[in-house]
Amino acid sequence: QVQVVESGGGLVQPGGSLRLSCTASGFFSSYVMSWFRQAPGTERELVATITYTSGTYYADSVKGRFIISRDNAKNTVYLQMHSLKPEDTAVYYCRSRDLRAFDYWGQGTQVTVSS
Repeated sequence: QVQVVESGGGLVQPGGSLRLSCTASGFFSSYVMSWFRQAPGTERELVATITYTSGTYYADSVKGRFIISRDNAKNTVYLQMHSLKPEDTAVYYCRSRDLRAFDYWGQGTQVTVSS
């Protein structure tokens, strides 16, 4: 069965950097992998998406600061975050979409940006 595991969250000062990792394992390969985030009192929002062939999409709020990438051999997606702002504080979720357009979600990892 498919399992999605995230890592890399933590506490960082404004202007700092973090790299999140997400690995999907199971019978099906990930076709599209995405990062979402949700802060307290807000709706979950799409942060970035990457296709199997490395086409990318970024939300305007993170464009120029975050980079999404993937290693297909490891079925792993990364979110490199720099110039972090307090507004980036949220739980970050990884979503893997397989060839049948079936979604699998990770448990989420907390990112806190604070001085």
